Amino acid sequence: MGTTEHHAAADAIAEPLLPSSTVEVEPAPPRRNMFAFVCATLASMTTILMGYNLALMSGAELFMRDDLGLTDEQVEVLSGSMNMFMLASILAAGWAADALGRRGTVVLANAFLMAGALAMSLGGSFASLMAARFVTSVGVGFAVVVAPVYAAEIAPASSRGLLSSLVDFFITAGILLSYVSNYALAGLPLGLGWRVMFALGVPPPLLLAAGVLAMPESPRWLAMRGRDDEARAVLERTSDAPAEALDRLDEIRRAVAAQVGGAGVWSELFVRPSPMVRRIITNVLVLYSFQQASGIDAIVLYTPLVLKKAGISSTSTVLAATVAVGLVKTLSIFVATFLSDRLGRRPLLLASAAGIAVTLTSLGIALCFGAGDGETTTTPTPAVAAACVASVLAFVTAFSIGLGPLAPTYSAEILPLQLRAQGMSLGIAANRVTCSVISMTFISLGNTITMAGCFFLYASTAVAAAVFIYVRLPETKGRSLEDIGVLFAK
Repeated sequence: MGTTEHHAAADAIAEPLLPSSTVEVEPAPPRRNMFAFVCATLASMTTILMGYNLALMSGAELFMRDDLGLTDEQVEVLSGSMNMFMLASILAAGWAADALGRRGTVVLANAFLMAGALAMSLGGSFASLMAARFVTSVGVGFAVVVAPVYAAEIAPASSRGLLSSLVDFFITAGILLSYVSNYALAGLPLGLGWRVMFALGVPPPLLLAAGVLAMPESPRWLAMRGRDDEARAVLERTSDAPAEALDRLDEIRRAVAAQVGGAGVWSELFVRPSPMVRRIITNVLVLYSFQQASGIDAIVLYTPLVLKKAGISSTSTVLAATVAVGLVKTLSIFVATFLSDRLGRRPLLLASAAGIAVTLTSLGIALCFGAGDGETTTTPTPAVAAACVASVLAFVTAFSIGLGPLAPTYSAEILPLQLRAQGMSLGIAANRVTCSVISMTFISLGNTITMAGCFFLYASTAVAAAVFIYVRLPETKGRSLEDIGVLFAK
């Protein structure tokens, strides 16, 4: 009896377990594709030299002026020339990316960057330095257009925000490295220090070009050329799962087929754009313009001037604060690259624009209380300086969690396949024009409406950017590139 009851009890216990053995367990989410991460990282690292070359002049010109006898006007032109020179290469980058491929254009960009850095380090006159600056600008223009396009096209949807955001992360890392280089090499002899600063930019492009040559071409570019077998092979290596690779290839084929026999790229952009294309290109141009109209380059290029206006007269303190700005900016973008695929593009863009408006208003108020000649202020210097430094650090943090890294990411995502390279060229051209206006008018505008007035103006622009983002930019997180166009079809 006891034995029978024991077996019955055992059966009763075992019985519920039988159905559970047939229940399908939900599979774990696929792991992120590390090969796609490596490819996007190598391509994006080319832009580290953009940040390095743009910001390096802020310290190098102090030595170049005395070593080569450059005038104030020549130094100003040399410092601001890159943004203007970049316009030609930016507009040509779209054609190069379609003609040579995304990978080939990144390799070409590295060749120009290496040649430009070498020429800058050997320059002996204003004319030779301007020529070297032009060569560098060609490489920078190609890199800043094609790197985000390649990253967006090689990445699976699950990590596209992170991988596309790497471009701005590396630009910011380059800015930080230039600040550190200025500080570390300042003690070298007059005629050597600035040349070493530029010469340090020679080896990286060579190493990066070698790495890029080992990467596959963009699967979307291959499909546009009818090389579907190669595109499939690349997608199988860069997708999170085999089924996703097939889905991505099918989406690309449909996108390419829909564009066969259509109007030329520039005609489709300007002459006879569809309502969808018109909405998308308008959003790209405005978003890229707002990125620079927020005043980020006024901070990147003129932080020492701003801090001196607040009453900090010590050069070492100013240099330390500048390095801190670069470090905070870099770390903030690093955080943003991981948040964009978790929180989405739209929330980060909105938070960024709102944060910029608040922090620039705070900076303007602090400067109103500390407006002086750079040596003395009308209020105790420590309080004013602390408020200004805190506001600047908060500003670069707000910029770097949204508008900084996500403007290129979002733009590359929403542009249709056939228009992506040229559309990015136009967006970045608008970005560089706005950047030139900000960087070349900050001092003169500050003399007219005060430096605090400049930051109040930039803050109002950030408010307009927040309204634009809220009204015009839908969320794109997790959507395939070919599916995103549906968001703008209505």
